[in-house]
Amino acid sequence: MLNQPDTLPRRISDAYVDALVELDPILGTSLGVPEASGALPDFSPDGRQAVAELARSTLARLAAVERTPDADSEVERRCAMLLKERLGAQLAQYEAGEHLRAVDNLSSPLHQVRKVFSLMPVATAADWRAVARRLNAVPAALAGYRASLGEGVRRGLPAAPRQVAENIAQLNDWLGTGGFGPLAAAAPEGGPRTETETAARLATGAVAELRDWFAQVYAGLVDGHPDAVGGERYARFARLYTGAGLDPDEAYEYGWSEFHRLLAEMRAEAERIRPGADDPWEVLAWLDRHGRAVEGVEDTRLWLQRFLDEAVEALDGRYFDLAEPVRRVESRIAPPGGAAAPYYTQPSLDFSRPGRTWLPTLGRTRFPTHHLVSTWYHEGVPGHHLQLAHWTVVAGFLSRYQTQVGKISATTEGWALYAERLMDELGFYTEPQDRLGHLDAQMMRALRVLVDLGMHLRLDIPAHSPFAAGRRWTPALAREFLGRYSGRPPAYLDSEIVRYLGRPAQAITYKLGERAWLQGREAARAKQGAGFELKRWHMAALSLGSLGLDDLRDELGRL
Repeated sequence: MLNQPDTLPRRISDAYVDALVELDPILGTSLGVPEASGALPDFSPDGRQAVAELARSTLARLAAVERTPDADSEVERRCAMLLKERLGAQLAQYEAGEHLRAVDNLSSPLHQVRKVFSLMPVATAADWRAVARRLNAVPAALAGYRASLGEGVRRGLPAAPRQVAENIAQLNDWLGTGGFGPLAAAAPEGGPRTETETAARLATGAVAELRDWFAQVYAGLVDGHPDAVGGERYARFARLYTGAGLDPDEAYEYGWSEFHRLLAEMRAEAERIRPGADDPWEVLAWLDRHGRAVEGVEDTRLWLQRFLDEAVEALDGRYFDLAEPVRRVESRIAPPGGAAAPYYTQPSLDFSRPGRTWLPTLGRTRFPTHHLVSTWYHEGVPGHHLQLAHWTVVAGFLSRYQTQVGKISATTEGWALYAERLMDELGFYTEPQDRLGHLDAQMMRALRVLVDLGMHLRLDIPAHSPFAAGRRWTPALAREFLGRYSGRPPAYLDSEIVRYLGRPAQAITYKLGERAWLQGREAARAKQGAGFELKRWHMAALSLGSLGLDDLRDELGRL
């Protein structure tokens, strides 16, 4: 599949990306490869095996050239380090059969298929023909996914019943709004509309078949299996999401230290808003009713767009140097049938599709802004958009693998959480309600460390906890904990518990990643002393590309 081995890890990684796009057209669309636009991946066991075989052959090729002189440059060294770590972590998941039980409420093959259509261009008749071809590919893609899940049951690798139930609910919501019908309705009149509507009916029928199979067949096969994954599986997932080894006891202790620090800060900020109040979440609930809010979904989207544009203007040239394509970021409303959390999608390599932030509405039409300010610094600027769009700019200098394909959750989510905190350090939360909202968002990430580790590893709640000290974590107890120490709506928190159980160790990456970015910055500051300059460090740090946490911390300290 690949050509003869090259002596440069970056070229090996680029050849890997080219081959991977052939197996994963969704990745191709994310990168902006037009040839990928009419197809979908093979999610069957054979299709997943092909991806694993590509990873193995690439690692063998990398091992053959790693010690050559041409591979000794800093950029080549980092690329080789990332490629070896990422493919190794992914193969460990494959060999454990995780692809045969891949059901969650956010990132499963089903969700990948649903989301990819929002990334496709629709400006021309040719674009719409590609949409129709991809819609026609949906039945086979979902059939392959069912085959993998069925094989998982046969091998004794079932998904958790809670994840299946949530997928059924999401599919009901999506089908209730017409499935792929609204997409087809946006096609121009004439041939493209007819072709797309026919394909959309076929694809929507396949989605309904998957929903029925989940409800009538698969749910019964997995009934009674636990939500928690236990220590062995959790360690593999932690490697996948952090790019590093994990000391769960140390991470759990760190989560509690952050909980207590943030609780004290939140109480002080709540006192500024409502003197005499001793419960920050009562103040947040009061702000939900009486604080600043935006009415209407479209007005909220426009408010968020202005917010993004203003952040770009405020930060560019002072704390960052933004290339012109990075200055453009779009605010979008997320399609129905997904999880409750906002998210971001990276621009295509040529920036013909810009970076986009997505707000799920969950049926709401009123949005208190103290929940949005810190979150949009996280999703937009200086968070995910600034980092990932800058990575797109430097993809030619590094490699597509380092900037587009080999992303590590702890590195990207850690940066985005660092970005929220940076805006506090720089004084951008000028309104007490916005700063309390920021602290609530920070607290949510500390809670994630506690409940994610706690639920999956069945940890005890320590004596110093103000909540349920001495008891052992369960999903019900975790949901009660989130409800007590978070200002997020109940539907959001319900979705979060399902998310943590379905994606073990991903939820801990925010806080652990933020800590690595902060530690790296302080190490660089200590090394440079009075010569440390924040903007220069930011741009050098963002130009490293993706790295696992241990490697990232070391590299940041050397800048």
